[in-house]
Amino acid sequence: MLARVRARRLLGLLAPLLVLACGEAGEPGAALPATPAKPAEARPAASTSEPKRTQRPLPSFEGVTLEGEKVSGASLLGKRALLFLFNPEVPDAVTAAKAISPLSRLRGSQNFEIVGVAAGSDRKTLESFVKAQGIDYRVIDDPSGTIARKLGLPVPVALIGADAEGGVTFGLGQFPKDGPDPVGSIEGYVRQALRLPEVRRGVDTALGERPVAPTFGAERLEGGPRFDLASLRGKPVVLIFFLHTCPHCHHELEFLKAELPKIPENVRPVLIGVSVLDHVSSVKATLAEDGLDFFPVLLDSDYSIRTAYGAMAGVPETFLIDREGRIVARMNGWGQPQDEPLLRMRLAKLAGTPIPMLLSSNGYSGNEFCAVCHEGPAETWSLTAHAGAFATLVRHGADKDSECVGCHVVGWGKPGGYTISPPTPHLENVGCENCHGRGGPHQSPGFVAGGDFAPACATCHNEQHSLGFDYASFVPKVGCRSIAKLAELPRAEKERILESLGRPREPILGNANASFMGSEACRSCHAAEYATWAGGAHARSIASLEKKEKAADPGCLRCHVTGFGRPGGFPKDGTIAAHPDLARVGCEDCHGPGSEHVAEGASRRGTIVSLGDKCKSCAILQVCGTCHDDANDPGFRFEVEKKIEAQAHGTIEAGTGRPKSPGAALRRLPAATPESEATRDPKGVIERVFRLAGAPSRAAGPGSAAVFGRAASDVPLGR
Repeated sequence: MLARVRARRLLGLLAPLLVLACGEAGEPGAALPATPAKPAEARPAASTSEPKRTQRPLPSFEGVTLEGEKVSGASLLGKRALLFLFNPEVPDAVTAAKAISPLSRLRGSQNFEIVGVAAGSDRKTLESFVKAQGIDYRVIDDPSGTIARKLGLPVPVALIGADAEGGVTFGLGQFPKDGPDPVGSIEGYVRQALRLPEVRRGVDTALGERPVAPTFGAERLEGGPRFDLASLRGKPVVLIFFLHTCPHCHHELEFLKAELPKIPENVRPVLIGVSVLDHVSSVKATLAEDGLDFFPVLLDSDYSIRTAYGAMAGVPETFLIDREGRIVARMNGWGQPQDEPLLRMRLAKLAGTPIPMLLSSNGYSGNEFCAVCHEGPAETWSLTAHAGAFATLVRHGADKDSECVGCHVVGWGKPGGYTISPPTPHLENVGCENCHGRGGPHQSPGFVAGGDFAPACATCHNEQHSLGFDYASFVPKVGCRSIAKLAELPRAEKERILESLGRPREPILGNANASFMGSEACRSCHAAEYATWAGGAHARSIASLEKKEKAADPGCLRCHVTGFGRPGGFPKDGTIAAHPDLARVGCEDCHGPGSEHVAEGASRRGTIVSLGDKCKSCAILQVCGTCHDDANDPGFRFEVEKKIEAQAHGTIEAGTGRPKSPGAALRRLPAATPESEATRDPKGVIERVFRLAGAPSRAAGPGSAAVFGRAASDVPLGR
């Protein structure tokens, strides 16, 4: 599989940029002895204690928008947020506003907020700026700069990100002015940091694509004949974009200096460097001083090489190019413990030498290691919902919720498995080791007993979290062998598959042989529940259609009647007058057809779908989402718990099986940071990191953007 290592650290926007520190994780190495088979757990257990926060909280603030609405930091909890603080009279404000503009359209589908905070200007100037930039998000008018001072910002324009719990995650305090597309570079950076869908620039290596590496000519740092990449066709190439003052770049170059000579000379990949700064004397001196002047370095004064490769998101950026001139791997950044063994395996494959098995010796390795040898399965895995499992948590603001994380990551609760803090992004999503065990058959040969994956699936796909799951019919949709041919599909077909993921399945409720009976059949035994339902909007669902003169429209009736077009349900050619009991969203729309439940002598258990013990955002959303989708009820999926609470009529707390207590159903969101705590250090993390970012350092060359954020491994690329 062409595996692009996801950006696991806050790298810069346009080189030269400040590159932040790296996270921590276990050191991959030799394989552990085989792990014996053991029964699958019912479900990855939630942590008994809340993970320690790694982010400082965003200081509390409050302001009034141009429309007169009050907005506070506390009101943003539950969603990711991007704060755009700016003086409308400063040129950088225009650059930042243009970069944010395309992101604003994603707020609904990606469930995040953008709030502008304007300071240092008059209202008329601000209103003109908002109109000129086409800003459609809320903007607080803060002419005296109270909020900016509270945040301790030393710059007139800044972008600050916060997670759903109100923790500061990233920020930019200066903005690039050079390069072919500064606005696009800022946009790309923010997309990565907020984990929004990427806009592919340059060579596109997603979904297993192996594009031909763009050929180019360039001047050499040392002078002499002009370099031509085409001259290396037939040889494997390692192409690295680097900044001579970046410590991460130095560490990767030191690794390559030591590792490449171990490969036989006749198959050894050729290392070519592209300096993102054309300060010839400075680059020469630094590389010579650190003993890194062992490879040819090219200059890219006009950004043409970086533009062709799309290498504008940070350094180091490394491309592995095979003998046929195709890009077979792409890596962003350096510094995680898995980087060295992973690149060592990839270099061996690129050279055609035996690939060492460098799986983690003390934990889980992640899909990228598997993909080095198992290309096909890794490619097709990327076309399944498993590959986007963690992104669903991010969109729902639940990526730090220990009740949810376990079924969306690798190795939750196990030694060397995924942890919220410190973050382990290489173990995000439901990966190879969820189904095949830690290290697969190499380290866990007995994990899949007799080739039966059902126990592994059942750890998460159970009655509480996955309605209508049937192992026999579902495993062919995700099994490595059964979907192998998907890798051969054209790119457009693969993208269509991705677009279809996450859509609710129909039908998912009840026995396929059961028929609908109507809500009146439920009334005699469930009088209290019936009364609650009868007073709600579902019981009057036809009224909204009649108001719009759509009561005879089959496309609309499908979601406004009981069991449309199904046995015993509202007939496709039926009339409201002829089927009054079915002409509403009834009990069976949520609980499944009830004929077997109400039949004489029937078992009351197992013949109807009980929702009281189901997870709202997993299982119950599958039911509601068949009609409350983005086309008909935008944003419903992100407010499902609150919406369901308004309709709830049972006595069991969803997802727990315990008796419901008053007000307990709403998910607990983090409380707003107390004023005393939030302002105790008003110039804390934000001003400090801006100050550090602006200080002279080898990591940040001239013109660096001020960048701050959480540990470098904390911000993977968004999907």
